[in-house]
Amino acid sequence: MAVDLLLGLQWGDEGKGKIVDVLTANYDIIARFQGGPNAGHTLEFDGIKHVLRTIPSGIFHETATNVIGNGVVIDPVVFKKELDGLEKFNIDIKTKLIISRKAHLILPTHRLLDAASEASKGKAKIGSTLKGIGPTYMDKTGRNGIRVGDLELDNWKEKYRALTNKHEAMINFYNVDVQYDLEEMETEFFEAVEVLKSLQFIDSEEYLHQAQKSGKTILAEGAQGSLLDVDFGTYPFVTSSTTTAAGACTGLGVAPNKIKDVFGIFKAYTTRVGSGPFPTELFDEVGSEMARIGNEFGAVTGRPRRCGWLDLVALKYTAQINGVTQLMMMKGDVLSGFKTLKVCTGYKYKGETISHLPYNIEPENIEPIYTEFKGWKEDLTKMSDPSQFPKELNDYIDFLEKELEIPIKIVSVGPDRTQTIHR
Repeated sequence: MAVDLLLGLQWGDEGKGKIVDVLTANYDIIARFQGGPNAGHTLEFDGIKHVLRTIPSGIFHETATNVIGNGVVIDPVVFKKELDGLEKFNIDIKTKLIISRKAHLILPTHRLLDAASEASKGKAKIGSTLKGIGPTYMDKTGRNGIRVGDLELDNWKEKYRALTNKHEAMINFYNVDVQYDLEEMETEFFEAVEVLKSLQFIDSEEYLHQAQKSGKTILAEGAQGSLLDVDFGTYPFVTSSTTTAAGACTGLGVAPNKIKDVFGIFKAYTTRVGSGPFPTELFDEVGSEMARIGNEFGAVTGRPRRCGWLDLVALKYTAQINGVTQLMMMKGDVLSGFKTLKVCTGYKYKGETISHLPYNIEPENIEPIYTEFKGWKEDLTKMSDPSQFPKELNDYIDFLEKELEIPIKIVSVGPDRTQTIHR
């Protein structure tokens, strides 16, 4: 059985958690393939808002098994808090949630290293979430990391101590004022590790291979967004993992020819958290209103999101590198009430008009070229069928489909799982 893949096509925060939750009824297994607790997936149903940071978004469905893949980095402390938050829902965590032995662990000193590194950059900081993600992936590629499977070995604490000592020497090297009580942090960490060890560890690539052979349906869930990909994003203002479709292969052990549908999720406008270039960013009242209506604050960090018009140049780029087969447009309801809408359809780049994403999109090199659309006034949040859409919204969707040459199959008109319209 083939594996379907769901990922974000912008700078994250597209609404992936909601769509995974909506689609989970069609799948036996939901498998998270990269990222860590820097990414929050928000789900809303029955009047309750849930933010998941490491646990796959299918956890609230009775029949789905949730896999944390080898490409994910896990902070046991954050993970324990997530589990504590799920207790009241009577979810059978020990059968519904399984973890790859090859997933790497975020240590307390990884978080301290992250803070020291970012502080040392001053004004040149990249906007890290300070969750220890970057240093953990650095240890992974540097072949120093500690993995979930190490917790089953007798000498894992010796490995832990050796790596922690190395980290403390590195923190001192940065020569910045990072105050911490490692002993206190470690008490919390080791308690959380014991909780982690109570769950089922698997060789996830073998597990998923056997699941495919037996005909089980699998949805691979990505975190963050394609424009944050370490190779294809707006480097260096990116994350430390592969957020594109290729990451599902390396982050789960799934062969490329086993990927079938690629669901690409995007907002009807564009947002970005933290530092980095953003060609269509709005600095006026329209941008502020967009942020207010859309409640644009980071699910994990609480940081305000920068807002701007939809960048079709960037969206074409990410749809192309991911091989997207179906699109899902989120937060269409946020654009209700704007008299005029704009879509960036090209760039003026160093005096030349281009329609592709160039190497550098810093503001001194880029001026967006816009196509304007008439807005709509109707409240979309109460709508339940595409036939109820105003003409102006249909014109907006039709234009995007024509330009992207990919069907928009879902339009989200609110945060709740019921506010999801299939086209």
